[in-house]
Amino acid sequence: MKEYGVFLPVANGGWIVSRTTPLLDGGWAQNRDAALLAEAECFDFVMAMGKWRGFGGDTSHWGTSLEAVTMMAGIAAVTSKVKIWATLHAILHNPAVAAKMISTLDHISGGRAGLNIVAGAYRGEFEQMDAWDENLSHDARYDLTEEWTKIVKRLWTEPGVSFDGKYFTFRDCVSEPKPLHRPFLICAGMSARGFDFSVRECDGCFIGGSDAAETRAASLRAKALAKELGKTIRTYCMMTVITGTTDAEAQARAQTYREGLDEGAVRGMLESYGLSGNAMTERSQNAFMTQTVVGSPATCASRIEQFLRDCEIDGLMFIFDDYSQGLRVTGREILPALRRAFA
Repeated sequence: MKEYGVFLPVANGGWIVSRTTPLLDGGWAQNRDAALLAEAECFDFVMAMGKWRGFGGDTSHWGTSLEAVTMMAGIAAVTSKVKIWATLHAILHNPAVAAKMISTLDHISGGRAGLNIVAGAYRGEFEQMDAWDENLSHDARYDLTEEWTKIVKRLWTEPGVSFDGKYFTFRDCVSEPKPLHRPFLICAGMSARGFDFSVRECDGCFIGGSDAAETRAASLRAKALAKELGKTIRTYCMMTVITGTTDAEAQARAQTYREGLDEGAVRGMLESYGLSGNAMTERSQNAFMTQTVVGSPATCASRIEQFLRDCEIDGLMFIFDDYSQGLRVTGREILPALRRAFA
């Protein structure tokens, strides 16, 4: 069964780096209203990322954001059906604290909690708060995250946890209450080590690619590795949807956003990814940060269906320029078509 979720606008500007998009302020009201609307329109899950520093530029893109777990606890209290996925960083949150935070979220939500695990890749975010270890390489951060995840899982199921690892030492650590169910675990690691961690330790992984062929290859790779490990894995992709009454109207909106590109914020973003020189130049002209479909609802539904079939993925996490308009149109005119297609 395909799943369709919403990436909440937890940070200002959302996922389009432009001066001309509708205002997304990263505030509580917009996120609460988006989650309530997602539930009313029968989306399967809502997710919030954890962000600690923005990218600058004219828009100070992602410079303002709410803390993910706290915000999702508020959303859990005002919703009743939609799954609630929050984000924690393994290099920032002690695993015993993380286990209790997500267990608390699970109790507030009545068993709907999920956890997006991030190893912590962007030096500037953590260096500013003295949380960056120079001695940890990229792969070592995933080694740490793997230990962290194993401890969290055990704390959710065992009365006491003792653990002697390279990065954590626990002595009969207790964590009560246990979650109402084991929260769904997901990660977006796409490096070789990150990919291995995501498939090995999680229930789902976010994948990506520059086109459908790359996305398909990543999905099939994840499923093949899971099979080798004697388990299954669900694969998801992010998808920005821009709709209009007609294809021309939607394309005109998308072009307005392209013309409003915040070059300074894109440069800041790419620098945080470790890109520079020619690589940065090649990627700095696109305001859209994810796979994007643009058109009338019927056109978008057709293109999304084809993307899902081509890529052999299990679900999409939608992003919108205007969440109020986008959620309504997608929920009422696009999701029904997709659900019929994959019934």
